[in-house]
Amino acid sequence: MKSPLTLATSCNTVSCMRRDSKLSGMLHILLHLAERDGPVTSEDLAKMMNTNPVVVRRIMSGLRKRGYVQSEKGHGGGWSLSCDLSKVTLRDIYTAVGSPSLLAIGNRTESPECLVEQAVNAALQQTFDEAEELLLTRLGDVTLAELSADCCARKVARGRINQSKGDAHE
Repeated sequence: MKSPLTLATSCNTVSCMRRDSKLSGMLHILLHLAERDGPVTSEDLAKMMNTNPVVVRRIMSGLRKRGYVQSEKGHGGGWSLSCDLSKVTLRDIYTAVGSPSLLAIGNRTESPECLVEQAVNAALQQTFDEAEELLLTRLGDVTLAELSADCCARKVARGRINQSKGDAHE
């Protein structure tokens, strides 16, 4: 007998689950900043990320509070890195952007009256907690320097080793 549960993703699953891409977007921005010799404006970063400069400034403020970036106002100003990439992990950045939810699934009801649903919640919650801890541990194992090195290796593999710093978004 074939199991009714499969690993296939349905169109409904993908369309219903809202993804929080703050962490991914911020890592993207930080790697671009690492490639630059000077500051980059919120407007330029927003263009790279296809978003609004206000969104960039709001998210970057959390990184500035932790000392990962700095900003200069006025002509020639913008955002620049102010940290050692080898000492900052993906988990550090995850925390700086507000620790968004790692899992898009959850319990149907948080405090159910039904004993069956209570049992389901207990089993699922333990699994969710274990999965989140594993994700957080892995995020803590990867530094921005490792991520930057991977990015550089990908550029070399693609034949872009001769491009100067600060080239257009890739």
